[in-house]
Amino acid sequence: MQITRQADYALRAVKYLAHLAPGEKASTSAIAAEQRIPPSFLAKIISQLSIAGLIHTVRGARGGVFLSRSAADISILDVVEAIDGPITMNECTTNPGTCSFSSDCVLHDLWCSIRSELTTKLKKTTFSKIA
Repeated sequence: MQITRQADYALRAVKYLAHLAPGEKASTSAIAAEQRIPPSFLAKIISQLSIAGLIHTVRGARGGVFLSRSAADISILDVVEAIDGPITMNECTTNPGTCSFSSDCVLHDLWCSIRSELTTKLKKTTFSKIA
């Protein structure tokens, strides 16, 4: 499994925002420059994070972006899933009926176990722990 570049950039952007003081906003240009994220790509990421309810955006001269809740309440999993969707090791881990081997697959339990361990670890890792 490999997260997308977009998810990696989103993680970097949220980490940047987690360092801000409560109530402080950051411009997308500052985030893009500091985290070396192409500005046009960051705009799409900001939109997705906002739709997911992880950040708030304010337009205008005094605008910017900031976390919608504390860094302790936002996990790595929240951000990855906001960008890439649910984590799956194989399609059968979320939709067993899609596999013709589902009734006797020797790998299904392994994929489900790995998926569970990975999502648990990512859910427990919050931005307050890594910021």
